[in-house]
Amino acid sequence: MIFDRVKPLDAILAVAEKKSLKRTLGPIQLMLFGIGCIIGTGIFVLTSVGAQKAGPGLMLAFAIAGAVCIVAALCYAEIAAMIPVAGSAYTYSYATVGEFLAWTVGWALIMEYAIAAAAVSVGWSGYFAGTILNEFLGVHLPQALAHGPLILGGEEGGVINLPAALIALLVTGLLILGTSESAKVNAVLVAIKVTALTAFIALTLTSPEFSADRFNPFLPAGLFGVWGTGTGAVGAAATMFFAYVGFDAVSTAAEETKDPQRNVPIGLIGSLLFCTVFYILVAAGAIGTIGGQPIMSGGLPVEAGSVELARQCALPQYSQALVCSDEALAHVLREIGFSGVGNMLGVAAFLALPSVILVLLFGQTRIFFVMSRDGLLPPLLSRVHPRFKTPHVVTAITGSLVAIGAAFFPVGQLADISNAGTLYAFLMVAVAVMMLRRTDPARKRSFRVPALWLIGPLTIAGCIFLFVNLPTNAMLFLPIWGVLGLFVYFLYSRRNSLLGRGIVEVHEDDYADLEPPIPGTHDA
Repeated sequence: MIFDRVKPLDAILAVAEKKSLKRTLGPIQLMLFGIGCIIGTGIFVLTSVGAQKAGPGLMLAFAIAGAVCIVAALCYAEIAAMIPVAGSAYTYSYATVGEFLAWTVGWALIMEYAIAAAAVSVGWSGYFAGTILNEFLGVHLPQALAHGPLILGGEEGGVINLPAALIALLVTGLLILGTSESAKVNAVLVAIKVTALTAFIALTLTSPEFSADRFNPFLPAGLFGVWGTGTGAVGAAATMFFAYVGFDAVSTAAEETKDPQRNVPIGLIGSLLFCTVFYILVAAGAIGTIGGQPIMSGGLPVEAGSVELARQCALPQYSQALVCSDEALAHVLREIGFSGVGNMLGVAAFLALPSVILVLLFGQTRIFFVMSRDGLLPPLLSRVHPRFKTPHVVTAITGSLVAIGAAFFPVGQLADISNAGTLYAFLMVAVAVMMLRRTDPARKRSFRVPALWLIGPLTIAGCIFLFVNLPTNAMLFLPIWGVLGLFVYFLYSRRNSLLGRGIVEVHEDDYADLEPPIPGTHDA
């Protein structure tokens, strides 16, 4: 049977106890890591995408996505504190629902990390071209080199997003050389991003340009929009979910955390609540000052990232619209007379987003390591460079694919596809928590999900709800990727699995010399 291999939880925890990683992170540091990974492309860039899908209903979209994340975070808090090991949802699934389903989760996470890194690269490109090149250096990057063909179309001027591809390759090179991100550097970047967003909120909400009339109509595309288009407040929530998913970064830092049973739940839920309030206020400030009504066609919002939207945005009446901006928040501040502050916000995004790409790519190597350690992926993928002591093979492969995705796809489409994999992983975490309550009720749980009988099913239902409200292409990508993963599993992984060969406890001597992992593996 394919569901017969369940890894003993005691063996997983025994591996964690023998790891060489130092437990140095406290609750405040964890919260900073969570905030640092959450605040990124999602709010700096996807604000314009969300407004095109839902208009002022973007504020409701943030609330809907945040509500799903809150229940998911509670499930993550219990299991991450209970099983403080690398691998996140993959490892949790291996200990509860078995190897086959754990493989599907790990396979989905591999896709999610790579596509999320590509999305962040595209988001960084917009601020680089708009703020650094145009505003500071007076250089206007040609459209052919600033956008991929799937956002503007060849005849419309888009050929390749060169800055996005280059930043992905640059970060890949740094990872191969052994660059790591310290907690102090991360804290500085978090401070930069939070300060920039705080300034944005203060300037927009107190601006004379702010008007409640700009929120009318509040739901121009309706609450649900049209199924398969990803429009309406719910469709926008499915996209803006990308702006939240960094909270599970804290769970992957559990192995470096002092007293994880106490500090991991604080870091998870604290960072999520902090960012939720921020997002709603940012959306209110942006829409209330310059408006956020979507460009409509036939009674529906024009598809975000489409050729048609690019053509509409080229028209004089829409050229300065929020929904047409590649650097939404900086654009808003320039429009209301704060060009200097807007440029500083653009610089903040320019400085902070590459570190997000770094932790995403690094996080993917951790998933590869854990799966390779279990025998489910070839040892070649975790081969360590003799000089740099980094997994150069898998890093180079991953970085190259990320650069290709960043070069040719728009940020909205990338975010939607990444969300599909993330939602599946979160769903499986909720399943794992509920199963462990039944199969291992006596194990110590310093944090218990209140009313799990309600929170667990709500998490599963919320993930499914957001998934089915993604655009059709994003929904289809996950099962297609999953089918490819099944071929890999049955042709290679199942017969090479160490657990399948009776090897239960696996040690990590093969990569004991690697640099310590960067706490945090997500950003939005």
